[in-house]
Amino acid sequence: MTMQVTAAVAREPRQPLTIEELELDELRPSEVLVKMVATGVCHTDAIVRDQVYPTPLPAVLGHEGAGIVEKVGASVTTVQPGDHVLLAAAYCGKCDRCRSGQMAYCENLFAADFGGRRADGTTALSKDGEVISSHFFGQSSFATYANVVEESVVRIGADVPLEIVAPLGCGIQTGAGAVLNELKPALNSTLLVIGTGAVGSGAIMAGKVAGCARIIAVDIHTSRLDLAKELGATDAINTKELDLTDEILRLTDGRGADYVVDTTARPELLRKAADALALRGTLALVGAAKPGTEVTFEIGLSLVKGWTFKTIIQGSSVPQVFIPKLIELWKEGRFPMDKLMRNYGLEEINQGFEDSAKGTVIKPVIVFQQ
Repeated sequence: MTMQVTAAVAREPRQPLTIEELELDELRPSEVLVKMVATGVCHTDAIVRDQVYPTPLPAVLGHEGAGIVEKVGASVTTVQPGDHVLLAAAYCGKCDRCRSGQMAYCENLFAADFGGRRADGTTALSKDGEVISSHFFGQSSFATYANVVEESVVRIGADVPLEIVAPLGCGIQTGAGAVLNELKPALNSTLLVIGTGAVGSGAIMAGKVAGCARIIAVDIHTSRLDLAKELGATDAINTKELDLTDEILRLTDGRGADYVVDTTARPELLRKAADALALRGTLALVGAAKPGTEVTFEIGLSLVKGWTFKTIIQGSSVPQVFIPKLIELWKEGRFPMDKLMRNYGLEEINQGFEDSAKGTVIKPVIVFQQ
């Protein structure tokens, strides 16, 4: 039997979402029915709404959900009704990458997260016979209820505020994981973070946890740079006022940055960061760009540096393992992610998107009425 849900629907590229009543279909054996308590608004939601990365429209987006399990499918073994859960990206669980513990690099990632359908081609959502894309990142959390694939579900303690931890499902996890799971910076090293939104803030907090001696935050918003210093940044560079390469070299006495996490995917910033890498430095791209975007690097003089360029998805994390660790860090006061957030009602979701785009809010969180 179907049930009625209230959801924010993306119908046209670059247009506001509309609040609508939809039908949610029968739970499948491998799915979990989750009553949403909160969900983060992520930059990825915006670029899919605008069809930079395509998901078939109309669609219910949202991929940083948190809520309470209402019902489980017959084959689900990891959670039960009443459990508090956080929702992360989907993965197939069957390909070589998934079986080797590298879920972030699932061979079927685009189908699982952006396809808008289950593996059998069906969608969980409809309206008067109209097909609405569902299962965005396995969840489509911009709705009061969702049928979520089991792979996306992370069980957490009932004492954890769901409206605070919801954003760990994507953005903050991505930045923190890039540092802690992938770069693993040496003690007293220098970490540069370009872009201090949710992903960059996650990287900055993780850099402090990892013991980086110098953490340099880069942005064009003074308010964000000020907050970055509260989170652990030792220095700030406003690229509206200063040249990135020159300032990095000045701050490091000409040595350069050991590690760079770029969240912007802007080619000109990637190039300037590469030019200011230390010997054996690593430049990591975690930001999403329009398909076809290219960047050029100087290869003559940089050859002797032995530097590395790599791309990182979802912080190279296994959500069910990594997210609980971040929650523990937050409980200990070592990962103050709640400083990034502002709450909105579902009917205010477009304001959340707008505030995020303007840079006035780092992480909008939609809190559902209970």
